[in-house]
Amino acid sequence: MLSKNKIKFIHSLDTKKARKEENAFLVEGFKSVDEFLPSFHCKLLVATSSYFSTHPKCIADEIIEVTPEELSRASLLKTPQEVLAVFEQPFYKLDFEAPSSSLCLALDGVQDPGNLGTIIRIADWFGIEDLFCSQNTVDVYNPKTIQATMGALSRVKVHYTDLIPFIQTLHNVPVYGTFLDGDVIYQSELSPTGLIIMGNEGNGISPEIENIVTQRLYIPNYPKERKTSESLNVAVATSIICAEFRRRFI
Repeated sequence: MLSKNKIKFIHSLDTKKARKEENAFLVEGFKSVDEFLPSFHCKLLVATSSYFSTHPKCIADEIIEVTPEELSRASLLKTPQEVLAVFEQPFYKLDFEAPSSSLCLALDGVQDPGNLGTIIRIADWFGIEDLFCSQNTVDVYNPKTIQATMGALSRVKVHYTDLIPFIQTLHNVPVYGTFLDGDVIYQSELSPTGLIIMGNEGNGISPEIENIVTQRLYIPNYPKERKTSESLNVAVATSIICAEFRRRFI
């Protein structure tokens, strides 16, 4: 049986303050939980008998079997999916060498949890293992972000840091940014390694970061003379940019 205190604890993980205090985050749904279980320390696993019948060897500090009704009371979702789990937040040492040996992403003030989660999923798809976020980027452990990653966070390391000093430590590493006055990406020279910066949904890349970008890129609309939307969603733009980088070096 799931106690009221346990339900209160699970619900508290909807707030960044509680997630930080508990060093924990919530994952819901069998697909996402299945992705996270082999990779992260599970502190609490709450699931129905139907889930446990197909997952008899789950490992967690605490395992509680519940009815669908009990799960519904604990869940943050409108339609719970058999299981929820609380995982310990992992610690990753900031890797200053990653952009010199691989293709990496950086996010400058992305605010929407769904956008961040989708970008993590995009990074996973294109084999990008390190994502560097400014301190004002939305919390990666927000439940909406976790839900949007569909488990991809188990394979992508997310680092929060002050981007300007981090970028300034990168010597002879290309730093790409997307701008409306940039060079058309399809006609630009690209590298298989480096750092791609994506900006805030409304304001783009901040002026301070813009000053240290070494190559400005632009995704052109088609046809060029046609009136179109002001800009692309940041996750959509990230997908197009990453696809072009990977296409060059297949």
